[in-house]
Amino acid sequence: MFERFTVIPSIDLRSGKVVRLLRGDMSRVTVYSSAPGDVAGKFEQQGAELIHVVDLDGAIAGEPRNLEAIRAIRGAVGCAIDVSGGLRSLESVRAAFEAGANYVSIGSAAFLTRGLLGAAQSEFPGRVFGSLDFRDGRLAIKGWTETSELSVERASATFRNAGVTAVIATDIARDGAEVGVDAQNMAELARVSGLPVIASGGVASLRDVAGLAMRFPERIVGVVLGRALYEGRFSLSEAARAAVLDQAN
Repeated sequence: MFERFTVIPSIDLRSGKVVRLLRGDMSRVTVYSSAPGDVAGKFEQQGAELIHVVDLDGAIAGEPRNLEAIRAIRGAVGCAIDVSGGLRSLESVRAAFEAGANYVSIGSAAFLTRGLLGAAQSEFPGRVFGSLDFRDGRLAIKGWTETSELSVERASATFRNAGVTAVIATDIARDGAEVGVDAQNMAELARVSGLPVIASGGVASLRDVAGLAMRFPERIVGVVLGRALYEGRFSLSEAARAAVLDQAN
């Protein structure tokens, strides 16, 4: 997987609706659609090969809460789906796969639930991503409601030792704010972790996408796009072209 830089649209779910948060704040939410399957279908029409689906309610509750919406997305598209949010038990991981996920992203539970990451890797080899959400260099947990004392470097080592396929790294201070990405910081994370990194948080322009794609040789293998797509800053197909052109150059 990730033989080339991959542009990944995100669908964040709250009460079955497609939303975006500002800097992870559940009180600062914008609703974009009540039909997540339709949104996913449009992304696939624009060339999406992988869609990142976040169960925001699940992240807070500690168990999946939007499985019906995930099933609707699965029924609407043929491309791969990565599901995250609330996956804190092996049963929850299984439920996500049964709802149609091709991959799951495990975050807090990798550190809060002993043995879960290894068990998920064993049962679903090659289908588990690490979810590394950070604020000021520290790991954020429990749906971003708490910041732990665990450094990004130590947290990434846990994922590396477990052998996850890649890490989705989200800079919470930038997420949903469209202030630009810190490509250098993401490249440093890839170097320190020894893992392929999918950058998330803050993408505001095609220049951001191209700048990350340029670092593909440094193991920045993809980018998750959210608000910039929903607000019409650019389309998914335009982002994919920007990434391809940059890699070609």
